[in-house]
Amino acid sequence: MLRLFLAGLAILCACLTANAQEVGLQPILQEHQETIAKSSRKTIKPAIDAIAASGLPQAQVMLETWGAKDMWMRKSDGLFFSAEQAEGQSYVLTDFDTGKVVGTIKKSDLKQLKPNSGVRAMIGTALVQFQLTDPDRKKRLAALQSIQRDPEGALLEPLRASIEDEADADLRARKQRLERLLTIGYDTDTAARVAAIEDMSDDLSVDVRAALNPLVVTSRKAAADLPLNVNVAVILEPGSDSLSRDEAYDLLVASDLAAPPVSPDNIRTALAGNIDGGRVGGVPVAQLNTTTARARAYATLAEAGIVPALVTEADIDTALGAHTFFETYAEASPEVTAAAEKALEQIELKVGLNQSLDLMLDAISLASIYFLAAIGLAITFGVMGVINMAHGEFIMMGAYTGYVVQQFIPDHTLSIIVAIPMAFAVTFAMGVAMERLVIRWLYSRPLETLLATFGISIALQQLAKNIFGTQARPLTAPGWLDGAWVLNDVVSISYIRIAIFVLALIFLGLFLYIMKRTRLGLEMRAVTQNPRMAGSIGINPGRVNMLTFGLGSGIAGIAGVAIGLFAKVTSDLGSDYIVQSFMTVVVGGVGNIWGALAGAGMIGFLQKGIEWMNPSNTLAAQTYMIVFIIIFIQFRPRGIVALKGRAAGD
Repeated sequence: MLRLFLAGLAILCACLTANAQEVGLQPILQEHQETIAKSSRKTIKPAIDAIAASGLPQAQVMLETWGAKDMWMRKSDGLFFSAEQAEGQSYVLTDFDTGKVVGTIKKSDLKQLKPNSGVRAMIGTALVQFQLTDPDRKKRLAALQSIQRDPEGALLEPLRASIEDEADADLRARKQRLERLLTIGYDTDTAARVAAIEDMSDDLSVDVRAALNPLVVTSRKAAADLPLNVNVAVILEPGSDSLSRDEAYDLLVASDLAAPPVSPDNIRTALAGNIDGGRVGGVPVAQLNTTTARARAYATLAEAGIVPALVTEADIDTALGAHTFFETYAEASPEVTAAAEKALEQIELKVGLNQSLDLMLDAISLASIYFLAAIGLAITFGVMGVINMAHGEFIMMGAYTGYVVQQFIPDHTLSIIVAIPMAFAVTFAMGVAMERLVIRWLYSRPLETLLATFGISIALQQLAKNIFGTQARPLTAPGWLDGAWVLNDVVSISYIRIAIFVLALIFLGLFLYIMKRTRLGLEMRAVTQNPRMAGSIGINPGRVNMLTFGLGSGIAGIAGVAIGLFAKVTSDLGSDYIVQSFMTVVVGGVGNIWGALAGAGMIGFLQKGIEWMNPSNTLAAQTYMIVFIIIFIQFRPRGIVALKGRAAGD
């Protein structure tokens, strides 16, 4: 009895084991054994779909093993295993269903499955539904990225099912957004698609527009009667602006609804191929030198059925009148196309508004750069009337000072904090020296001042080349200035530009404080208005000029540090900003900080506006800007904010 009981128990266990094996992964693999062994992209899809649809947890391991080219087929029975090389040419086989080692076998008794790149891509797509719920966040993120690269309707339901249990807030939001995009393109429920379109109509991202645009794509068609089972966008009238007469007939020909017209070249070829006894269609060859004769001969051949008949204007009119021309959407649902068109209109309007905002931010950023570059020149040119062509080289010196400081202080934040006052000190000292040695002897002699400062400019450039070489030197911004402030896919501005804008505001406030609240500012304003009267009340105009020139040069040095954070630091750095600096001062109004601010704003907005209208040619934009400024000065020679006194030419 005991033996019978044990035998029965053994039989029962064997049956249960056999039943478990039947519901495992191996039976599915055996069902598609030939297809899997061949691994052809054209035939493999049903096998991969069956494995993915099984829902078995071991399917993920099997697909990953297959994609990694570590899956082998045992030749004796056609079973599939994962394999690892043992000693010599032997491999250890592991069963996918049980995860247990089933033995060691020689390589000659195995066949390695090496899927090509196309099959691996399909395996990767099938793996996505498993990876969406994988405990590893990196795999879940990779699955989302895979869906974004290669969206499929089959992935919509697995994606939806994974959202509720997603613990990571960021991934959950990305899954929800991706689910909306897949719903728009692949859901079979029209109401769900319309709802998804409405949900995404406020999103300005490129992928939303990429999902909506295919829904409103149209194609032109022609038919004897308007079909009832198509989503018609518009009915076209031949001969109208939207569909010319020739285009309409060409559409009929392309749709095999009308005979193609016979071209003059085809007529000549047909006549040449049907010469019989010196005649074609009864017309002597010598007489076929006119269009009428050739047409008559061709018509005779057509009546005999030798060549296709000519298509006359009357034939064309008859064919056009017998057919209907229309455009149809690729999307079959009218509700979906209507919702998509409405959403695209809203998005296009918002994109336009955001592009205007982005252009405005760019213009403000450029204006702040020009203001920083020109503020020192506004001081020297406005107070002293000195045309300093070396002003750009003070900007260059400030940038190089920042570079030198960074060689000794590797911390980029600290180095910039040190470089700003250091650049001011260096360029202030150079400005005072230049004023004392050169400029002071050339007051009231503008031509000699221009030539002298131009010569100094060339000398300073050459000196910089001798010291630092001709290669661009890096002036690295602190890490917290990396990247950009991104509002959406349309509007963004780099943190460096924001920092320069803030720096320009700081200098505006600092300059106003110096001019309104300090003795130096009072003396500068006095000398600006009337230098003789200022001298008669005890103000030393020479000392004021020296300090003014030094102050303007020092501010140029600080501007150089700011500009060097995003521009190439070379000996030619200053020459890129000297023209804009002079234009800023002249257009705004010499000797007035508000004039410099207004001039910088005008030039910045003007240049960005011209570049927006002609984005492919920046040089042309600058040329147009200079021409506009020349015309502007003709009507307002004192600039936007005119200042009375010496700086204004009184």
